[in-house]
Amino acid sequence: MRITLCLLTMLCFPSIQAGEDCKNVLQDCLATDTLWTRCYEANITSCRVRGRFIHNFLRLMVNSSQEAEGRPTLEHTVRIPSSALQKSRGSATEKEVLLVATVINSTFFKLSPPRMRKGRRVIPVIKQVLGGLVLAVRAGSQPVRNLTQPVRLIFKHNKNVENGTCVFWQESQLNDGTGDWSTDGCETVDNGSEHICSCNHLSFFAVLMNPVLTVDKLNAVRLSYITYIGSALSIFFTIISLIIYICLQRQRPEKAIGVHLQLSGALLCLHLSFLLCSFWVWQDEEGWVCKGLGLFLHWSLLATVCWLALEGFHLYLLLVRVFNIYVRRYLLKLSLVGWGIPTLIAGICGILDVYGKYSLDVKDDTKPISTSQICWMSSKFPHRLLVSYVTTVAFPSLVILCNICMLGLVVFKLWRLRARGGGSSGWKKMNRERLWKDCTTVLGLSCVLGLPWGLASTTYISYSGIYLFTILNSLQGVFMFLWSVALTCKPRTDHSSSSRDPSSQKVMTTSFNN
Repeated sequence: MRITLCLLTMLCFPSIQAGEDCKNVLQDCLATDTLWTRCYEANITSCRVRGRFIHNFLRLMVNSSQEAEGRPTLEHTVRIPSSALQKSRGSATEKEVLLVATVINSTFFKLSPPRMRKGRRVIPVIKQVLGGLVLAVRAGSQPVRNLTQPVRLIFKHNKNVENGTCVFWQESQLNDGTGDWSTDGCETVDNGSEHICSCNHLSFFAVLMNPVLTVDKLNAVRLSYITYIGSALSIFFTIISLIIYICLQRQRPEKAIGVHLQLSGALLCLHLSFLLCSFWVWQDEEGWVCKGLGLFLHWSLLATVCWLALEGFHLYLLLVRVFNIYVRRYLLKLSLVGWGIPTLIAGICGILDVYGKYSLDVKDDTKPISTSQICWMSSKFPHRLLVSYVTTVAFPSLVILCNICMLGLVVFKLWRLRARGGGSSGWKKMNRERLWKDCTTVLGLSCVLGLPWGLASTTYISYSGIYLFTILNSLQGVFMFLWSVALTCKPRTDHSSSSRDPSSQKVMTTSFNN
């Protein structure tokens, strides 16, 4: 038989022992020179409840032969087995024991300074305490440790959290009032709305969590408009870029221009398929058209990533191997990779019936859940997460990482050329024109290599990261247009730049030409 005692039941119980007011125990202990946590545990059982109610405080007598349950707040529940209550009595003969449960602001718990390990300071991973509250539980007059039947502590939450972990407060051996959160003797179970902690002792308990950044409906609408407008602009400017690249290819056939042309075509397909998938999903109940558009979007994304990788590969050949390398049917071989691999992957996924209507839940304060949909990988496909992770997370991440290395190589080459052209103080004596030209080259290459996609990691940190990632990547077609304009203007400045700055001309040739 279980005794269920909620917060309101404490109103019916008189104080157990005479002493100071329980409301003042925390502040008095914080003001003392001793460890405040030990002071609090010692005095919270002997204090006196003056009045009939103390906010977030539960103090009552329970029968040690039965399991006790109490709720100091609506979000915190304590369940103590009878074996723990009997152990807390010690040698006393009374069947009833005193149970105290309350919550304390987590800011009162000061973490110990980082430890030194092999001459280096270890920086701890900072996590938030769920709700900013610590649950303090005390029973009887004896310490309760090493229980065979664990104490269960329930922490309710209405926020999206990742990796919530049950911990208890462990004081520092220096006895300086600091300590650390420890998981020893505690196990964690998360059922979606509650963290259930099973611990073999009584102490100060909390749940450490990693908050998940969620997008409410208002920001979701804003981000959608930014994406739609940016994609529309990218489609328009990418078409112009294709025309420019075709004209440049006829004037001076260079393999670099051919690679840029293919990348622009992939970007055009990507932004066009995204808009089609976003708007068609409301016209089709997961029919064959939505599945086809989902395949087209996935294929376009893979093709864009492949051509970004080939841009990095071509840059590698220019800078590391030789400047005037000749490979028979070079563009044809690149095209087989750039278009063939996406076709193979998308074809296999299409045979496995991966594509369909994808639904994304959006949190809103005024409406519990709203749904955003797009023709993409079907939410009903059982292995959607695996396919999505491999093809849209792991593969692009690997490409971006390699292209970052290529961009670093470009910066190094620029430094070498400047140092060789200007002596040991090459960078120091560099004039503004050189600096502007080199910065423009690096910035343009970063867009061509798809480095703005690397900002996806910032979307887990703040809204600013989400907006920055959305704006830069939705406008990637615009950046390709600016790069094509730079290629068009380059022949006009070749003669003057080469006569005034030979090293700069070499950099531009390396960056733009075959």
